Amino acid sequence: MKTRRDELKELSERDLREKLEAEKIALTRLRISHAITPLDNPSSIKHKRKEIARIYTELRARELNKA
Repeated sequence: MKTRRDELKELSERDLREKLEAEKIALTRLRISHAITPLDNPSSIKHKRKEIARIYTELRARELNKA
């Protein structure tokens, strides 16, 4: 079974940036929803933040490998 990190390594840089924007929008929507009515699973906000961090980490690693 592939880990999330392996899945991110297979994506192109353009796909990673698109996924990053989508995750940021999803996180914003979760936060707004949670402010209005509490979420059934508030830890989903934490998982979104970690997924965004994984994407940033992969982008940074690729940037360092190019240099």
